[in-house]
Amino acid sequence: LPVKRPSQQPLLSIVATVLLLAPCYAHERVVLGKSDLLAGIPGEGALTLDQNKAWLDEPKNHAPLKPRLPVGLDAGRADIKGLEENPLTRAKIELGRQLYFDPRLSIDSSKSCASCHDPDHGYSTPTRFGVGVKGQEGRRNSSADYNRILSKAQFWDGRVSTLEIQAVGPIASPSEMGFTHEACTDRLNGIEGYRIQFERIFDDSISIEQIGKAIASFERAIVSGPSAWDHYQRLKTFEELIAGEELEEDDAALLNELKLAIDQYPLSESAIRGAELFFSDRAGCVQCHVGANFTDEQFHNLGVGMEKVDELEVETIDWGRFIVTSDDADRGAFKTPTLRNIAQTAPYMHDGSLETLHEVVEWYVMGGHKNPWLSEKVEALDLDSYEIDDLVAFLESLTGDLPPVERGRLPE
Repeated sequence: LPVKRPSQQPLLSIVATVLLLAPCYAHERVVLGKSDLLAGIPGEGALTLDQNKAWLDEPKNHAPLKPRLPVGLDAGRADIKGLEENPLTRAKIELGRQLYFDPRLSIDSSKSCASCHDPDHGYSTPTRFGVGVKGQEGRRNSSADYNRILSKAQFWDGRVSTLEIQAVGPIASPSEMGFTHEACTDRLNGIEGYRIQFERIFDDSISIEQIGKAIASFERAIVSGPSAWDHYQRLKTFEELIAGEELEEDDAALLNELKLAIDQYPLSESAIRGAELFFSDRAGCVQCHVGANFTDEQFHNLGVGMEKVDELEVETIDWGRFIVTSDDADRGAFKTPTLRNIAQTAPYMHDGSLETLHEVVEWYVMGGHKNPWLSEKVEALDLDSYEIDDLVAFLESLTGDLPPVERGRLPE
């Protein structure tokens, strides 16, 4: 349709048009981790059809969200992934929450996503390997499921490019949930509480692609809150900014707020020394653990599991990224995990072979296990036992609160 130039269009008409169109473009701003996005549909017990319909009838639950990241993690806001292709809404996150905790996505209704990504263990598992249907063990440790909003390539070997694809992979894995995608969607289609949600949220019937979008939306809403280190850094930066200045009332109030946060999340002297080491060239940790989420999202050979090369057990080696790229330089390389909340996700490494953070630091001090494909960034470190303790204290200081989550309230 032809459009009048502003000079030809009355001002009141322009204002009226903007007001009419505004709801179509409204985005609710939410701070992930602080909002109630994971609280579930209000109520108790099994989720009834009437409660489900009432939730879906609320327009705000379908409005696109404009998420903000909490203090500390917000420095990585430019690295947010996947929202253009799969915008967040409250209804979509809630549907993903239900699917995440629902064991009916497994062939024998015994395992859910949360079975290997337990909120009580930093959305990971305290076992060396994930345990699937019929007690089957996998070959790798369960990766932590928080802060995935800043990550693109998924799994230890980065074999899938989106969180949506990752979310449905375990469903069809024989050693994990043991189902097929077709059988899973057929089962969910038989549950009216799910069927009406998919129809209202996606304007479509249930498909594995829509299941992936819903679960990925829930996972993107799981973020770690500010840690003791974040609060310490904020205070230190602000004090440097105002040094020698006469404080105005607002600045004084902010300074007091930052000091109160430090009182609530104190940072030990050992952790402060550990931070100095962590960010130094001497330790070299930031060669890989960099940025707001303390990961370069790249793949490195640390020598983990490579002792099998010496023992001529080549057939049993997990070659990691090489399986995806067929590039010899990627042999034995695995993705750098986030260090946020790392204290909650033991055991460590892709094979869960190191039980404590002390063991992890000692592995790096040793220089990993030598092999032809060892990353050039891994070298033996000259650190004493006190410095190792300090590094561990710093790693523990990177723990922030994870948002409360409703684990029940599933469709009948």
